[in-house]
Amino acid sequence: MLFRILRTYLKPYWGQVGIVVVLQLIATVASLYLPNLNAKIIDEGIVLNDVGYIWRTGALMLAISAVQIAAQIGAVYYGAQTAMSFGRDLRGAIFDKALSFSAREVAGFGAPSLITRNTNDVQQIQQLVLMTAVMIVGAPITMVGGIVLALREDIGLSWLIGVAVGLLGVSIGILIVQMTPLFKDQQTRIDTLNRVLREQISGLRVIRAFVREPHEAERFRRANVELTDTATRVGRRMMTMFPTVMLIMNLSTVGVMWFGAFRVAEGNIQVGQLMAFVQYLMQILMSVMMSTIMLMIAPRAAVSAGRIAEVLDTSSSVVPPAHPVTTLSREGELTFENVGVTSPGAEQPVLSHVSFTVSPGRTTAIIGSTGSGKTTLISLIPRLFDATSGRVLVDGVDVREVDQDLLWSRIGLVPQKPYLFSGTIASNLRYGKPDATDDELWAALETAQAAEFVRAMPDQLNAGIAQGGTNVSGGQRQRLSIARALVKKPDIHVFDDSFSALDVTTDARLRAALVAETRRAAVLIVAQRVSTIRHADQIVVLDDGHVEGIGNHEHLMATCPTYVEIVESQFNAEVAA
Repeated sequence: MLFRILRTYLKPYWGQVGIVVVLQLIATVASLYLPNLNAKIIDEGIVLNDVGYIWRTGALMLAISAVQIAAQIGAVYYGAQTAMSFGRDLRGAIFDKALSFSAREVAGFGAPSLITRNTNDVQQIQQLVLMTAVMIVGAPITMVGGIVLALREDIGLSWLIGVAVGLLGVSIGILIVQMTPLFKDQQTRIDTLNRVLREQISGLRVIRAFVREPHEAERFRRANVELTDTATRVGRRMMTMFPTVMLIMNLSTVGVMWFGAFRVAEGNIQVGQLMAFVQYLMQILMSVMMSTIMLMIAPRAAVSAGRIAEVLDTSSSVVPPAHPVTTLSREGELTFENVGVTSPGAEQPVLSHVSFTVSPGRTTAIIGSTGSGKTTLISLIPRLFDATSGRVLVDGVDVREVDQDLLWSRIGLVPQKPYLFSGTIASNLRYGKPDATDDELWAALETAQAAEFVRAMPDQLNAGIAQGGTNVSGGQRQRLSIARALVKKPDIHVFDDSFSALDVTTDARLRAALVAETRRAAVLIVAQRVSTIRHADQIVVLDDGHVEGIGNHEHLMATCPTYVEIVESQFNAEVAA
């Protein structure tokens, strides 16, 4: 998964990757050449007291060092640019994929997990790309070059290289094997912490209403402690790595100096060669350490890549049409033909054999007990998910064959839970029609019975709205959500229990105003209160996913026991009559 993601999203930046490799190669070659010059200064300059040679070689070393520094700076610059661009593109791909999901896929992953995958998981792979560009590219070259040059200085000490590299590799390999499963646990713990925190922030009023602060504090404490414990175990192993590396490097230096001293005394090598051998050994061990750091980062990046690939490889159950219909008549007729919905793994269908038509210029209402499938039914219209049997038609065309942008442009949906975006009242109302004028906004607010409280705000249309609309009341959110749909002037209005937070008087005024505003459109209303829908042209009664009756109020009172039961539960017999 990791290599597939890297190959796919680094492809546009192969040019920059090539520049990084070339610069790292230059820096590596320069670093490998410096110990040799240092040895020559010692053996040919200091020993022979050739001051001129020392100055010339020293100047050459400074020049090579300048080249090395410039190449390393350039490699870091282009490497960082590549890593950041890669992260940007990968986040964009995950975001676009998440937007294509139906409600079913979003619920399957969960919002907190999708957020974590698009932030923390991407960051792990981005860090891998950055570390690879900055350090790891030169590590293999340094290792191979260092071994060759060290052996050229003295083959007799070569066994020390094998011992040091072997010890370092085995020690860090053991740590990596222990850390790999911890990385997966850590990402899962982050998901859990995000979920708990999101639930507590969103449900703060409920928590306070039921005095559950201690319980929720304990839930957060447990999630926080579990993440802390996992991160601590990872940190302990990471902390063990660096002392281990330094111990092996220092012991290797002592070993080279010890055994090298005997070889110098025997005249097998010179002092400068011994010092060069030490420097090459340090470079070899540093390259091994950088490679092991890469191996340490790679498992966590691989875990994150697997989680990201789950999102990218998940196909939405709402499939765009291969040959979409791009034009529809302007009638706005909505038809349900023998519609059925069955959730994956469910024993019973949510909806079964639902058929009725919503005509332009007429109001159709849907009523039924909780769990009867009302919201599921209207979610099929904008294709939040698709029916498993039957068809939903707009102007005689199956919604699964209509271009999605065209379909959404014809529908004005007011969801059961109204959601407002951070910004202003005007920016929220223009969400469906960006070029709407202020007069159009005020007209929609008047119809939605929201103009009065908006005018009372200091900035009126420019009044600030917090994320989710938390700085306005539930009834105000509903009315602003209705106004947002009205600004769009769609052919089909869908109101999903959008009047539940309104008092009876405001509800009556709003419904009366809607009659004139939606005179030529098809209107579909889901409601719990009979008073909201009793004057509808057509009422559909749902019970346990089945249609129990269709007709106006008087017809259903005479023919549909389920509807009569709903009415009598809200009114006494005289009012119902």
